[in-house]
Amino acid sequence: MFSSASNFVKDVDSTFLFIFAISFIFLIGLTAIMIWFVVKYNRKRHPKAEQVKEDIRVEIAWIVIPIIIVLAMFYYGYIAFTPMRNVPKGAMEVKVTGRKWNWSFEYENGKISSELYLPVNKPVKANLYSPDVIHSFYVPAFRIKEDVVPGKNNFAWFIPEVQDTFEILCSAYCGVRHSYMESKVIVLSDTAFNTWLNQKSPETIESKGLDLLKANACISCHSLDGSKLVGPTFKGLYNSQQIVLVSGVEKSVLADTAYIRRSILEPDYEVVKGYNPGMMRAYKSVLKEEDIKTIQEYFVNQKKSEK
Repeated sequence: MFSSASNFVKDVDSTFLFIFAISFIFLIGLTAIMIWFVVKYNRKRHPKAEQVKEDIRVEIAWIVIPIIIVLAMFYYGYIAFTPMRNVPKGAMEVKVTGRKWNWSFEYENGKISSELYLPVNKPVKANLYSPDVIHSFYVPAFRIKEDVVPGKNNFAWFIPEVQDTFEILCSAYCGVRHSYMESKVIVLSDTAFNTWLNQKSPETIESKGLDLLKANACISCHSLDGSKLVGPTFKGLYNSQQIVLVSGVEKSVLADTAYIRRSILEPDYEVVKGYNPGMMRAYKSVLKEEDIKTIQEYFVNQKKSEK
């Protein structure tokens, strides 16, 4: 009857069906009563209005029955929700970071992935973190949804019970590319997961540079695919001609490594025409010199790969 993608599916679905059944009964019942009243008491049959005497039994029933129904819905919702906040001891912990506009997952051994790899039938605690705005960690197949709020410690836990691939979405509107904020849960056998977890991912200048851009929320305002956001796109940036405003004077500059460095350290010095100043903070005290060089090399290599 129920899918078993996670340990919470059965209780959540049972609660949903219970509330849905009550709502459906009331919808049909109230609609039928409304039609009956319209037919029986229409103006043709009763041209003269009559005073209806109150009935204390009806009034008591109208108060007591809804209270019982609401308490029943609360009870079933409560017993389904309570286990979601009681994490079992020994659960594997994963740091889940939601930022504009992607997910990243960091494991206890320091490995970071853009997709959530998990072992089957093992409890997992997802520690939720956001460096920018409110997101919401939502895995529909697991019946899991928790808000990811800046400055607040929150978590979700579950046990994946099926080896398969499932969608991760953000269910809180978080900006212009909210609909792009998706990832995957990949559930593996215990052996396959341990092999993946202990396998070192090859690190390149491209991956390090892109990780720095993501970690500092650069791609929140600068797209990678050419689309227009708050700031100019990163696509095809290196060695391109940019029309900028310097102290109100329009000029053309070459987007070389020196330009990239100036844009990081003094973003309001050369503002690309068509964009507003004051939108980007200076990264002087945020990025180390080696980080800036890595980002510069990332753009250089991106240009080479486009040829």
